Amino acid sequence: DIKYAEQLGYRIKLLGITKRTDKGIELRVHPSLVPAKRLIANVEGAMNAVVVNGDAVGTTLYYGKGAGSEPTASAVIADLVDIARLHGADPAHSVPALAFQSHTLAAAATELPVLPMAEVVTSYYLRIRVADEAGVLAKITGLLAGAGISIDAVLQREADEVGGEGSTQTDLIILTHDTREGDMNKALDEIQGLHTVLAPITRIRKEELN
Repeated sequence: DIKYAEQLGYRIKLLGITKRTDKGIELRVHPSLVPAKRLIANVEGAMNAVVVNGDAVGTTLYYGKGAGSEPTASAVIADLVDIARLHGADPAHSVPALAFQSHTLAAAATELPVLPMAEVVTSYYLRIRVADEAGVLAKITGLLAGAGISIDAVLQREADEVGGEGSTQTDLIILTHDTREGDMNKALDEIQGLHTVLAPITRIRKEELN
């Protein structure tokens, strides 16, 4: 999947995502395909990055060490200093943890619930190991279309690249446009049930980060 993603112009990164939508708040952590041209796609080793999109400032990125003895110790000491500063301070004139008073957070949670994963809208990378025979691709794309899922790109590997010379199976790589996760789950259940699908389907969410 790493190799296929690179051929399609993406890299795979572990992302923690929070996003405010009209229906509620998305909170999710999972591997994602990210366009290789994005700065966050080139964060390596012990380095971490945070991308924030604000209504006025636009997109900003914060980059630095996120692992190792000294960065970890720095984070622990910073938390202890915050606790010491708040101890005995006048609550009305202190900046609370997270910079919001607890009653405002509770009100926001009531107005904007956390969305279940089935309601999250994103795009997908699918790798489907199939029998190398006529009509397989048409059947799979038909099931996706029936679930209202639009396809962005399809890559079909040669059979001998997947299983060696004389192989009777191949990989289909499908990139989709944005779709609801619940609809994708239903479509994948139907595709997995096809006798020409020979292995569990690999599904990785895709974030363009525009």
